[in-house]
Amino acid sequence: MKRYLLLSDGSVFEGTALGASTDSVGEVVFNTGMTGYQEILTDPSYAGQIVMLTYPLVGNYGINDDDFESDRIQVSGFVVREACDEPSNWRSAKTLHQLLVERNIAGIQGLDTRMITKHIRSAGVTQGVICESPEQGKAALSASSRYDDSDFVFHVSTKSPYKWGRSGREAIDEDDPEGRPRLVVLDCGLKFNILRRFWSAGCRPIVVPCTATAEEILAYNPDGILLSPGPGDPKRLGPVIETVKKLVGTRPMFGICLGNQLLCHAAGGETYKLKFGHRGSNHAIKDLETGKVTITSQNHGYAVDPNSLSGTRATVTQINVNDNTVEGIRIKDADAWSIQYHPEAAPGPWDSRPYFAQFVEKMRHGH
Repeated sequence: MKRYLLLSDGSVFEGTALGASTDSVGEVVFNTGMTGYQEILTDPSYAGQIVMLTYPLVGNYGINDDDFESDRIQVSGFVVREACDEPSNWRSAKTLHQLLVERNIAGIQGLDTRMITKHIRSAGVTQGVICESPEQGKAALSASSRYDDSDFVFHVSTKSPYKWGRSGREAIDEDDPEGRPRLVVLDCGLKFNILRRFWSAGCRPIVVPCTATAEEILAYNPDGILLSPGPGDPKRLGPVIETVKKLVGTRPMFGICLGNQLLCHAAGGETYKLKFGHRGSNHAIKDLETGKVTITSQNHGYAVDPNSLSGTRATVTQINVNDNTVEGIRIKDADAWSIQYHPEAAPGPWDSRPYFAQFVEKMRHGH
């Protein structure tokens, strides 16, 4: 069955159906990673977006029960060059197509995704639609709201607090293991692998909704606070930023991705939208304090404005080697720091995983 990808700039691309037979509208972005499509599909930071993969063959190792990064598919739609319908992996339980059908997510295959990626790199990210006909798609696009005008964080955040343990999610009243410091995670679009990594590093994560107040967070008597990744424009998160302001300096604080941008705003800085974002598993960053360069996994469409930090409590600690965008900041007079990339990877390199153990050590001795 034919399917079409339409962009709001008028571009039309014809392919064949993948996944559910439904229309899907969202901001069209690309990811350059060679693996990790299951983690990408379930990453809350992709809420409201149609994700296109540049790697030509997708789905070759199938879908398993262990590599979900949230409890549902988060993308609005999925675009690939070719979807494998005969995966080969001992963990595989179903095909990519079967998963998309099961979760009612529209996809399209048979497109030259690298050509479309070049188009987006030149023109910038744009709204798009996966549809059955160009006429139908144009109507859907005209009726849709802009990605930048939606508050996705409040849709993807947990609705109630929970703890994370050896087997995953646990009730909030579960006993804490002896000697584990408490980490309260402000969930703005959390990936499960962040919780897995912190548990493995020796702490007890307690996840709270993005609407939690500073007083509610501190009532858990945390040893540290994590600002999670998440989707959308950080400028729209005024109440969350106010909460972060109140928390800075009360406990050791660590921010990841959107958490980096929230800390920036809490310090008085500003953020801006990138032309086409950073989404992939091979982004080099440089630590300005040590000179060390590491390869990182990234997924963000907004960045910290370094000029806006002049005269604030924050200083830039890391930059992107490719375009010099800000990849990390630190609050000078508080034990609060953040990074723009994903140390938990999933998918991606493990270069930054030591941050989890380092932060847990700060939590043990920080207050």
